[in-house]
Amino acid sequence: MPVKIRLQRHGKKGKPFYWVVAADARAKRDGRFLEKLGTYNPNTNPATVDIKVDETVKWLENGAQPTDTAKTLLSYKGILLKHHLNGGVRKGALTEEQAAKKFEAWLEEKNAKIQSKKDSLKDEDATARAHRLAAEKEVNSKREEAAAAAVAEIAAAEAAAQAEAEAVTEEAAVEETAAVEETPAVEETPAVEETPAVEEVVAEATAAPAEEESATEAKEDDAKEA
Repeated sequence: MPVKIRLQRHGKKGKPFYWVVAADARAKRDGRFLEKLGTYNPNTNPATVDIKVDETVKWLENGAQPTDTAKTLLSYKGILLKHHLNGGVRKGALTEEQAAKKFEAWLEEKNAKIQSKKDSLKDEDATARAHRLAAEKEVNSKREEAAAAAVAEIAAAEAAAQAEAEAVTEEAAVEETAAVEETPAVEETPAVEETPAVEEVVAEATAAPAEEESATEAKEDDAKEA
């Protein structure tokens, strides 16, 4: 039975997550498999690859053929190197100790490269964050300056409007004062001669006949005496 080491897709749409499996070459890609050998997550940076080394080497030694993508992952984890070193041990070109030392040295170098890449990505991320923070601060500063300028402009406009209103009020007061001063004084109305009351006129009219009658009576008396 031909066996392939390949990827089996899992995960969500837009965020794939793969299993590395040993499966019958005639089975569907995402169908049944013989053994799950590891996982591959391309959503991280760097990508996360976790594969069982000894089990995968055993499948390779039994004739399993990796697909192109699976072969890249096996090479990334040093599995193909260990398979090659095991072949040298079987041929007598290397001892197991020598093969193990070479493999450990390769792993250390590989891990150092991966860690260096992680550190570089972390530094780049920190730098990018610092730039974003500086840009945000600059934008906020410009916004604050614009807001302060707007407030100052509004205050100046209000002060100008208030000063104009006060000037108009003062001008109106001055004009009113001038109008009052220019108005001619009202001429005094000559005093109206007092008219004798009606009762006094009646009394005078009544007193005149009485006096005439008294004078007549006095003349008559004088005549009698004579």
